[in-house]
Amino acid sequence: MAKNRPPPEPLTRERVLEALRKSGGSGQKRDIARELGIGPDQKKELRQILRALEEDGALGRTGKKRYADANALPESGVMEIVDRDADGELLARMRGPDGLFGPLVRLAPGDARGTKNEAAVGIGDRVLARIAQTPDGPEARVVKRLGQSAHRILGVYRVAKDQRGRQLGGGRIEPADRKVRAALLVLSEHAGSARDGDLVMAELAHGNRAHAPKRGIVREVIGREDDPRAASILAMHTHGIREGFSDEEEREAHRAKPANLKGRIDLRKLPLITIDPEDARDHDDAVFAQPDDEPNNKGGWRVWVAIADVAHYVTPGSALDRGALRRGNSTYFPDRVAPMLPETLSADLCSLLEGEDRACLAVEMVFDQHGKKLRHNFARGLMRSAAKLSYDAAQAAIDGKPSDKTKPLLEPILKPLWAAYRCVWEARERRQPLEIDAPEHKIVFKNGRVAGVKQRQRFEAHKLIEEFMIQANVCAAETLEQKGRPLIYRVHDRPSDEKIAALTDFLPTVSMSWAKGQTITAARFNRILSLAEDSPHHAIVNEVVLRTQAQAIYAPDNIGHFGLHLRSYAHFTSPIRRYADLIVHRALIRALKLGDHGITAQEEKRLDEIAEHITQTERQSMAAERDAASRYIASFLSDRVGATFAGRVTGVTRFGLFIRLDETQADGLAPISSLGAERWIHDETAHALVGEQSGERFPLGMQVDVRLEEATPVSGGLLFAVLTDPLPPAPGWRKARQSRQTREGDRGARRRRRGH
Repeated sequence: MAKNRPPPEPLTRERVLEALRKSGGSGQKRDIARELGIGPDQKKELRQILRALEEDGALGRTGKKRYADANALPESGVMEIVDRDADGELLARMRGPDGLFGPLVRLAPGDARGTKNEAAVGIGDRVLARIAQTPDGPEARVVKRLGQSAHRILGVYRVAKDQRGRQLGGGRIEPADRKVRAALLVLSEHAGSARDGDLVMAELAHGNRAHAPKRGIVREVIGREDDPRAASILAMHTHGIREGFSDEEEREAHRAKPANLKGRIDLRKLPLITIDPEDARDHDDAVFAQPDDEPNNKGGWRVWVAIADVAHYVTPGSALDRGALRRGNSTYFPDRVAPMLPETLSADLCSLLEGEDRACLAVEMVFDQHGKKLRHNFARGLMRSAAKLSYDAAQAAIDGKPSDKTKPLLEPILKPLWAAYRCVWEARERRQPLEIDAPEHKIVFKNGRVAGVKQRQRFEAHKLIEEFMIQANVCAAETLEQKGRPLIYRVHDRPSDEKIAALTDFLPTVSMSWAKGQTITAARFNRILSLAEDSPHHAIVNEVVLRTQAQAIYAPDNIGHFGLHLRSYAHFTSPIRRYADLIVHRALIRALKLGDHGITAQEEKRLDEIAEHITQTERQSMAAERDAASRYIASFLSDRVGATFAGRVTGVTRFGLFIRLDETQADGLAPISSLGAERWIHDETAHALVGEQSGERFPLGMQVDVRLEEATPVSGGLLFAVLTDPLPPAPGWRKARQSRQTREGDRGARRRRRGH
């Protein structure tokens, strides 16, 4: 008689972290699974736990597939020296097979010094070290120096000059990374072809000494500081955003021919229109709506959403496909676009241009009078856009100010679209997705230079397109599920317990609360946001609620979309700029037998890998876009150093306050040294810096006036001095709270005694 197998031990965050520690602090998913001894039935659960740990910051990545414990340290290992602290002591991180991981660790005093036969270790060096726990925290004790890492540094090259402005030979590199404080010295023989003001990529030279200025070697000139595109160029190189296309990709794009009607339905008489930003260069989607004429659906609507049929042109395994997968998505900088596909396709053959016949994958959706979707149907078609409109123009027409172009479209096209949208919006309000107010801002250029920053207006027209796209995305996910086909979902997990705990701590500081023990839903967050709507805390509450959310990702396993409050969701509506959508198109083509270019069996086997990759490329693009915007705004503000600005505290740390300016939405740091002579305590629960003696405080969300002390365009860094007095002590404040984490520990005291 066979024995019953015991049920598998439940997976927990603690078990996963312990398994990672046993693997040396870093490892791939399969290494963790092997250490845990789990079977195939628990792999989905493991993936979800890893995802949650990464969202919380408990795990980091040292490569596309390798996880690392963000806090734990092995007893020994290879470390790379990456920086110095405020006292000048060297800081290092563990180095794994795919990169750096773990927290910053201070080198033991004296271990940085060299010997008679060997130079002292410095930034960029790799060492074998043992980790020792001390009262001041972990400390790395060097066992052996292993050599230097090929540490890449981006920056601006400055030629060395004497007091009369004569060149001396060689120069220095001002780093583009805000985390690297010191400039690199460059000997003349290491400058290559670099000229003053060049944007360069450099590596640390060998033989750097611990307490001497670091020397670098210029490896590549990537642009000019005075190029209007300098900020974007630096961001692209920093984050590995690909620019341009291979010859093979370009050849395939130029060989492409417009699609014909074969195997398609003719939608050219359907007056589909595109509604996009004024400066849009590609047009993925077109829409049309009309009342449903079915007698049993009185007051209902038929809505068509037609999407560019990119799958017709970008076929599996082609050079275009390989390049699109590598990029993962288009990247949108303030001044330019790094497209996923060559312009021949993205701005022409695939784009749904006005008056041009274009291949599309369309979905017809039928809604009842209350916005409930009754059914939908996909088809490959050939369409001809009746009009290309901007959001502004479409909204102006609906608001009673039509232009010569929109006036003839108002009755037959625009008004039915708005009526259908209001019907669908009724169902959205019942669904109660998360409604965070996060205004977007646009950098305005004039003659290639930044002229200002303005808030993007958000019209009802934006919401109309957004809601129709959401509905089409749901249809794509539901269809593939009904057909039993694998797909890449767009998933959004519920907030982690740790983030909810942080929100619960924060809300009392703005006289609000979060009831514990209740189910976490988007509607609960909306109630908090509604309470803050007319208060002075509106902006910071929206920001904190946004930070509480997990990041949406791509995954072949469906956990739903928390923010949209949807059971199944996939990206379908933007295949010109997102590879995820192209994969969903191919899956639909195969599932519904809509002709050639469907997803292959090989692609289906790799959906997990593809989803992970395009999640990473999306995050790289977002980081690059933020960096470029920061550099452009720092350049714009560099002429206003010394000026006073209004802003608010958006972050509180032990070393200072992060401030966001009202005028430009630029973020910068007010170091703790700018807050006055008092010693400041970082009260993490109250989200504030608190005066040790006075109890006065600078809390999260506080409105402040600041003086701009420094603006560094090459790095995007801004430094402020706070001019506003701190707030009075919080009710119930006692000096006993001095025990909380402080800006200055024992090493800070040593620094004061040395007279720094």
